[in-house]
Amino acid sequence: MAKNLLIVESPSKAKTIKKFLGANYEVLASNGHVRDIPKSRMGIDVDNDYEPKYITIRGKGDILAKLRKEVKKAEKVYLATDPDREGEAISWHLAEALKIPEAEVKRITFNEVTKNAVRNSIKDARGIDMNLVDAQQARRILDRMIGYRISPLLWDKVKRGLSAGRVQSVVLRIICDREEEINAFVPQEYWSLDADFSVKGMKKPFRAKFYGTSEGKAAISSEEEVNKILAAIKKAKFKVSEIKMGERKRQPAPPFTTSTLQQEAAKALNFSTQKTMRLAQQLYEGVDVKGHGTVGLITYLRTDSVRVSEEADAAAKQFVADNYGADFVIETEKKKTDNKKIQDAHEAIRPTYVDITPAEAKDSLSRDLFRLYQLIWKRFIASRMQGAKYETDTFKLDGVVYRFTATTSELVFDGFMAVYCPEEEEETEEIKGGFLKNLTKDSEITLSELLPARHFTTPPAHYNEASLIKTMEELGIGRPSTYAPTITTILARRYVVKENKNLYVTEIGEAVNRIMRQAFCSIVDVNFTATMEALLDAVESGDVYWKTIVRNFYPDLEESLANAEQELENIKIEDEVSDVTCEMCGRQMVIKYGPHGKFLACPGFPECRNTKPYLEKIGVACPVCGKDVVVRKTKKGRRYYGCEANPECDFMAWQKPSGKKCPQCGGILLEKGNKLACASEECGYVEMNEK
Repeated sequence: MAKNLLIVESPSKAKTIKKFLGANYEVLASNGHVRDIPKSRMGIDVDNDYEPKYITIRGKGDILAKLRKEVKKAEKVYLATDPDREGEAISWHLAEALKIPEAEVKRITFNEVTKNAVRNSIKDARGIDMNLVDAQQARRILDRMIGYRISPLLWDKVKRGLSAGRVQSVVLRIICDREEEINAFVPQEYWSLDADFSVKGMKKPFRAKFYGTSEGKAAISSEEEVNKILAAIKKAKFKVSEIKMGERKRQPAPPFTTSTLQQEAAKALNFSTQKTMRLAQQLYEGVDVKGHGTVGLITYLRTDSVRVSEEADAAAKQFVADNYGADFVIETEKKKTDNKKIQDAHEAIRPTYVDITPAEAKDSLSRDLFRLYQLIWKRFIASRMQGAKYETDTFKLDGVVYRFTATTSELVFDGFMAVYCPEEEEETEEIKGGFLKNLTKDSEITLSELLPARHFTTPPAHYNEASLIKTMEELGIGRPSTYAPTITTILARRYVVKENKNLYVTEIGEAVNRIMRQAFCSIVDVNFTATMEALLDAVESGDVYWKTIVRNFYPDLEESLANAEQELENIKIEDEVSDVTCEMCGRQMVIKYGPHGKFLACPGFPECRNTKPYLEKIGVACPVCGKDVVVRKTKKGRRYYGCEANPECDFMAWQKPSGKKCPQCGGILLEKGNKLACASEECGYVEMNEK
């Protein structure tokens, strides 16, 4: 009979660990949290110093009964939940629910599910780290207070089913701010000028870019400027005035953190953040690999550190030396430095065994698991390799007063790129290859063709999941464990929709963001949220008592709520009567607000259940057919402007039409912030909006 009991969260993790420990250990899973604050109420006793009220989660009674039975039989009980705040909290709740005396609690953690890591962690068993538990409790209580106190206000002022959140509301604001920036963006004209030069003795011409003059670099902002340059240099004689030879190095990226893994998987594999984390969890907990048995293939997946253990570093460098050569091994690891606090409790995400190559594991993994493992494995091995080296030659070509430049680049040592080349190559204006090596100052060059091109500046890109996570990380909003759930929540609430990878705010998202910014400006303030994350880190390190944060926060929240009840009284969305008559009962239909935005409904509900899509007129005639322009939405909820006669008339615009015509080309003018801009980028006309 087993003498020791080891409890983990996941059945698959339990299965993997059981094979490492043998007959003396029983390994069981709690299936995640076993206790939580009740869903039916806020569950925090404000009058009793904000004490949380925990109950057994529905459906976990049988699991706890089985665990209690095994605890009584076992000599030692080890709590082996994940090595982070959430895992520490689960272990604490297990100890409380199973009534394990504090002196007998044996908490173990490991960064990788391997035989050595698990066995070594048992030797280093410790008690529950209450600083980690309290940091998780503080986060949970703050989130619960915001969600359960503000959400009812949103139900009252907008519609039931909406929610607010400490992190989700800030992320929604970030996306809304970007949408406003894009909608207000007015393109600026600029020009580029390339030139093709022929060289005596060379079969094909080469292309150079306009630089400016010998005095310095110059930009071309109008057609008049480019014509002036063209007139001056069309008949000019050019010469090679300077040749500069150099070397450029491209360094490997560090191993993955949670954030960078989610970003790269989105770009390279087209995975959502949720999918990336689900697959990474499987790789961490254990996969049956032919010839190796059930093994955890990667280290813990929630981390913002790029640190690597000495053993793993040495193993990777040895692998590189054996398979690519000693000259490919990195000499000293370049450490990532910034001013942001890094939670360095875990290593970077890396393979647990570098000798289990993607090729060896491929037959044992599903297609998506293989692709993610290959990405993690290659990135880690590449991080232990030398940078790629390029030989560069820069040529300055002068004629009259103007200068053109051409740069060639030739890869002379591929280094880490022999293993891993990131999805996005560096953007350079270099000519690949070294075919200009024979070009000298004495070479006879002739201008053969000038290639002017008109461009317009582009607005900031819409957020996608990868760029949003990058922004969250840079601003200090959320932590590795919250990135994916936050994005999942705002998508599930339909505050945001995803189209072609991009994230767009819906009408309901705009309404929620407007109320949050008006009534709870501090909660949706980026700096406030980042400061709160820093305070939670301080709780984890033992520098701040967790209830101090809650005590300071709740009174301010209550004051904001009281003010919001008064200030938002006048903006409550009432059922506005429309000019549409219900064809079923003759009543005037009213405009209602549903989970997906506005719609028309008969006020005779429940006797009459007639509903229709609501087409809001903006008071502007369609420039194509003359009928009304209305606000429409895509299937996923993104707003645009189109003709009411659709599909007979196909007019549409993402920005609101103003009703004015462009004085230059006769096209329509769109509202962009405080300006009106022509819908035709080729025209480029802009005027101030006098509204």
